[in-house]
Amino acid sequence: MTPCTSASKELAEPLAATAATARTWLLLEQPGPWGAKAFTSSRLDPELGRALEGRAHGTEVRLALIRQPGREGGGLRIPQRRVFVAHTVPGASWIREASVADPRELLGLDFAALGRGEHGAFGSVYGGPPLALVCTNGKRDRCCALLGRPLAAELVASGHGQVWEVTHLGGHRFSPTMLVLPYGYAYGRLDPGTAKEVLDATSEGRMVLSGCRGRSTWQRSGQAAELAVRKLIGEEFANAIAVSPAVEWGVGCWTMEVTHTDGRVWTVTIEQQLSGPPRPESCGTVLGTPARMVVSSVREAE
Repeated sequence: MTPCTSASKELAEPLAATAATARTWLLLEQPGPWGAKAFTSSRLDPELGRALEGRAHGTEVRLALIRQPGREGGGLRIPQRRVFVAHTVPGASWIREASVADPRELLGLDFAALGRGEHGAFGSVYGGPPLALVCTNGKRDRCCALLGRPLAAELVASGHGQVWEVTHLGGHRFSPTMLVLPYGYAYGRLDPGTAKEVLDATSEGRMVLSGCRGRSTWQRSGQAAELAVRKLIGEEFANAIAVSPAVEWGVGCWTMEVTHTDGRVWTVTIEQQLSGPPRPESCGTVLGTPARMVVSSVREAE
């Protein structure tokens, strides 16, 4: 069967507006093998995993497990687990880090507050290089493992960013995929050169349009609107652009207001369409016609 990544490339499926949605990310270190649904099918206590998923539901916090590249091996135990919490809203982005001996400590967090960008003095300020999260969960999709693990290993060897393997970023067919924090931009179909460029840019407060799937802060319509304006004006600074809540004027049709820190404003119209012909959205699944966001117009306010 044709790998999902090959089918997506052959069909020239657009990357824009395909990023997972999360205003805040909570990342828990969990070494060892992961299953397809990692929070309940790894060496993390599945009852704890379900409890954490329940706490995060509806709070705009997205959970993921992380591990050091090349450290999947069975039997690996660590006395302390790294935890990162990252908020991605423009102008208010931050990363906090902590170490916990027992991940049950995370059940005491106020997830609703984290989703709003209130960290409650959790841990301490993370002052390191950008967090590079490369999806490598082969139990979820084989392309993520076959393409993601070599990319993660290359980034570690080159010393770019703080690199972690991550359980799931969505969009297996765009592998290798990477999320970069604190800004929350997701990238797909990466090669090592572009990935390094992305991490260098992030360390300077910039994003890279090439291979960008969108900023996780926004719903997919907002991701499409932001990237359309960035492409139009060539803006690369991460916090220069913000997107207002969408106004839905029809089924699968939205109007978004995109603002620049210099005062410029654009009105962007987006329509949701189904992709054709059918293609595998993940390896081993039935063929589907995934939704895609199409920008109908971009108008700058006078």
